[in-house]
Amino acid sequence: MSFLVISSSLNKGSRSAILGRECYKRLQAENQKVEWLDLREMELPHCDGDSCFGHPNVAKVAELIRNASCIIVAVAIYNFDVGSSAKNLLELTGKSWTDKTVGFICAAGGKSSYMSVMGIANSLMLDFRSLIIPRYVYADGSAFQGDQISDDAIIKRIDELVHAAMRLDKALQA
Repeated sequence: MSFLVISSSLNKGSRSAILGRECYKRLQAENQKVEWLDLREMELPHCDGDSCFGHPNVAKVAELIRNASCIIVAVAIYNFDVGSSAKNLLELTGKSWTDKTVGFICAAGGKSSYMSVMGIANSLMLDFRSLIIPRYVYADGSAFQGDQISDDAIIKRIDELVHAAMRLDKALQA
């Protein structure tokens, strides 16, 4: 089993990155093989359906995704949908997601967008046969104090996601 936690927000003060980093730390504490990918540190082109696929960082990111058996994507929610950088990542790396176990951690401005991951989850399921972990984390601004998670319920949900990911991934690898 190998895990990849992707922070997909490009915002310097990203709350989804805070959530993703906490997930990464929890996987490390469980002695799991885990990689961290922060899209703020990896320049990727916009998917143009043509020359973008030749960009060297696209190949690097696709390889990270291919090498992981389970991927947790930390996403920002904007306007009732995942941030465009997450969708761009999926478009650039497409088939690398085939047969992966995928979970989501979401940071949003309000409580109303909790179903926002369904579009990208459906795409992963239908296009790439990814198994979507039915438990995901959704946190709004009230769950943070500065750059820290201040809501114990969110910490508990991250733990639950980590344990669900490990169980599902282990079962699929058997």
